[in-house]
Amino acid sequence: MFKNAIDVFKIFGFWIKIDPSWFVIVALIVWSLSTAYFPDALPGYTRAGYILLSILAALGLFGSLILHELSHSLAARRFGVKIAGITLFIFGGVAELEKEPANAKSEFWIAIAGPVMSLFLGGVALVISSAIESSGLSRAGAVLFSYLGLINLVLAIFNMVPAFPLDGGRILRAALWAYRGDLIWATRIASTAGSIFGYALVFSGLWALFSGVTVGGLWQILIGMFVLSASKGTYRHLVTKEALKDQTVRALMTQQSWMASPTDTLDHVVNDIMLGHNVSFVPVLDSDRLLGYVDTALAQKIGREEWAGTPIGDVYVPASDANTIPPDTPMQALMDKITKTGQRKFLVSDGNALLGVITLADLTTYLAISQGFSRTR
Repeated sequence: MFKNAIDVFKIFGFWIKIDPSWFVIVALIVWSLSTAYFPDALPGYTRAGYILLSILAALGLFGSLILHELSHSLAARRFGVKIAGITLFIFGGVAELEKEPANAKSEFWIAIAGPVMSLFLGGVALVISSAIESSGLSRAGAVLFSYLGLINLVLAIFNMVPAFPLDGGRILRAALWAYRGDLIWATRIASTAGSIFGYALVFSGLWALFSGVTVGGLWQILIGMFVLSASKGTYRHLVTKEALKDQTVRALMTQQSWMASPTDTLDHVVNDIMLGHNVSFVPVLDSDRLLGYVDTALAQKIGREEWAGTPIGDVYVPASDANTIPPDTPMQALMDKITKTGQRKFLVSDGNALLGVITLADLTTYLAISQGFSRTR
């Protein structure tokens, strides 16, 4: 999910990571607190004092976010769901679940763990703030803990909005899942609620912009767009996973009719096979032994004037684990491989024997048909 995230440290076996976008929100928080919040709450302090307090507040906020996500992660581990890591990014933090929870009960407890932690942290921070205030030890310390208490309470309340992928949306999904026993239906309803909430944030942000609240309006729009993208993307991913769960590469591959040999020229392969039969990916075989493939991208790298004198045996891409896949591979594993490598077309082989070809287009066509029947049902 976060390809550029940096591993920072481990806690309870979970990697804490930082996405580069996190530095943007840290800078914004420190700037807003040091120029507005703390000067209003603590008049008379120096500029350096406000900046120091703002840095401490930002660190406390993100420490709270880590504990919030760590609660999700520990609950997930309790129910056998693996966590890829906890990543801090521009919109806060996220515990990256490697798979969906097994049932509604585990979904509920994993989702509720984060808001409970935020409520606990908010209560503790407010008690500490009150104790410092009443003792007269440090007005700055009291204001700092008051801010952390309030922001944790806001975090808990915001996350309990029943809009997927917020924690409240996951709790809604768990309730619907328990009621009907249908994860996809429950996800669709919760994701729709998430989309409505996302649109509401975007429109309220636009209204704020026209009202002169520039920073707040832009922030609402960005959060709304993130909620929209995440809610719709999660539902699409789940539908895709469900459609592919019982399928293997063998079931969807195309048995290739057109092949090239090492002695064929590139000119023959392009004009007689690719253009002649409307194919862009041609396996290369020596007798019955699979060697590799040629495709349009490879041909385009070689000047047309050289095609007639270029044997395929000199230019083909050799078969390897990167472009070849066994026939009994689950389709979801192939989808993950496409996402990870960017390779869109694969040779399907059993040892050195070519069985067929499978492409991203084969996958998308199957999914479109499958989802069409699902909507009909």
